[in-house]
Amino acid sequence: MNLSDRRSYGGAPRNLSAMEVVLRDLRSAIERGDLAVGGKLPSESELTSFYGYSRSVVREALRALEALGLTVTRRGRGTFVTSNRTVENPTFGAYSARDLLEVRRHVEIPVAAYAAVRRTPEDVDCLESLLNRMERETDTIAWVAMDTLFHIGIAEVAVNPVFRRVIEEISDALAKQSTFLTWFGDRRAQSNREHRAIVEAIIDGSEDAATQAMACHLEQVERHLTTIVRNSRTDQHPKGG
Repeated sequence: MNLSDRRSYGGAPRNLSAMEVVLRDLRSAIERGDLAVGGKLPSESELTSFYGYSRSVVREALRALEALGLTVTRRGRGTFVTSNRTVENPTFGAYSARDLLEVRRHVEIPVAAYAAVRRTPEDVDCLESLLNRMERETDTIAWVAMDTLFHIGIAEVAVNPVFRRVIEEISDALAKQSTFLTWFGDRRAQSNREHRAIVEAIIDGSEDAATQAMACHLEQVERHLTTIVRNSRTDQHPKGG
């Protein structure tokens, strides 16, 4: 792609973040064939200069393209187009969305139940403090970091180092998935409410309520991921015409 032959949006529309503007433009170029499969994207510095946004904004847009299955970034070589059609099963770091959901259902649901039985007053204070900070936080990056800590924290309350180790192993992928859902699904406020329900069940010491609250949270994650991917693929191939 020759950047000189293309126009940027000239600033993000009110309803789009800077990252979404860059992502939408690059994704459209890939889908139209302006950026051909097998071709290499301009470097981060070139894209930063072209769009007029920070390098971190461009980097997040490139990560989103990779999660959608449109590109792959090879260390030291750059980012290459691998497909002009988004995948049905996005990848976050080393793991796919489907793999993460399968593991989370088998790990985090029983973890929540154990936490409800084993929590201490100190545990409750820590979880509530973290949740209160999340509910006040407006920065997506900071919120995602706390989201990951929240799920690790519940494993700590369950007092089982194996559970914690499993969640820590997938924490980077969870953070990428959480960021993805926040970008495309505006999940932050709803996720805060789901987290609040989990914490309240743990405070009450109810295994059943904690199990149900965590299961509901994971169901919503899956539903939003499915909706985002379905809408993305529909946008590529609209009906009618």
